[in-house]
Amino acid sequence: MQRRQFLKTAGFGAAGVAAAPFVSTASANETYTWDMVTSWPKNFPALGTGANDFARRVEQLSNGRMRIRVHGAGELVPALEVFDAVAAGTAEMGHSASYYWRGKVAASQFFTAVPFGMNTTEMNAWLYNGGGQELWDEIYANHNLKPFAVGNTGTQMAGWFKKEINSLDDMQGLKLRLPGLAGEAMNGIGVSTVNMAGSEIFTSLQTGALDAADWVGPYNDMAFGLHQVADYYYTSAWNEPTAVLEGTVNLDAWNALPEDLQDVIREAARASNLAMISEFAYRNAQALEMLVDEHGVQLRTFPEDVMAALYKSSKEAIQRQVDNDDESRRVYESYSAFQKLLRPFSDVGEYAYLKNRDNVGV
Repeated sequence: MQRRQFLKTAGFGAAGVAAAPFVSTASANETYTWDMVTSWPKNFPALGTGANDFARRVEQLSNGRMRIRVHGAGELVPALEVFDAVAAGTAEMGHSASYYWRGKVAASQFFTAVPFGMNTTEMNAWLYNGGGQELWDEIYANHNLKPFAVGNTGTQMAGWFKKEINSLDDMQGLKLRLPGLAGEAMNGIGVSTVNMAGSEIFTSLQTGALDAADWVGPYNDMAFGLHQVADYYYTSAWNEPTAVLEGTVNLDAWNALPEDLQDVIREAARASNLAMISEFAYRNAQALEMLVDEHGVQLRTFPEDVMAALYKSSKEAIQRQVDNDDESRRVYESYSAFQKLLRPFSDVGEYAYLKNRDNVGV
């Protein structure tokens, strides 16, 4: 009976959404012009243009009542100072990735990516339906911010390495650009990790300041020319099975907005989130083919001992985080419970399908 009631309720909710699509009631009586600072170079493929896409949608959905001026990294504030700038009201909005702020808000890392964690579909389900957004709102409100998912890169590559990795011993002492919990896991197996803006990666690899670097995936990595300064591209997806890009709004500015314009921002964020996911799926496929066929990039996977060590170290890094920070504990309890809830269907659904598709050679 409970199941029937759940299905009835779910069906009613779905029907309600279908029957009442979003329509802005914004008029031209009062206008707003906001600044958005980002962690990406101006108009950088997918990341920078994704911020532009969000701004365009806001202006369109508000019937011109709200305009957002997008600023690339370094134009108003440095790439890794977006969080502080928006919290302080230097700009009304930001576009970045939450795991950059682990030194300020330890729990923020869980809202971008968790090593060996949920994929993009699962992550969106947690944010939109599993209580993730509510936790994100609560934690960021303590820093005068309102967060949204405004884009996602999908599954990321393990990164570029200047030497081939044949065993766990080859990882020892490497200098690697890798943020978030995955960076902590790498530190645990003998790698030295740093967090730096994407625009600094090429030069750091070229000069030897870095031995290896994670950025995003084929599309964005090729845009930075990383294939010119590292020979080996590792495909072992463990570090970022998804990567949410966050839009942040200064909470005072948010609370001052009329409700209809708050709805505009919510809907523009959802639309831009989907648009970026779709773009990355398409562009990454194109870029990977170009990297291999035209540039001779050598694709590799980590040896089994490296992957086993990373899995163990990831669990230890997460546990340390949870033990030492109450917000992280609360967020991860929600995150891991939702992942466990989804796992059975993910296994018999997408995972089983992909295995079957490969087995029949499609």
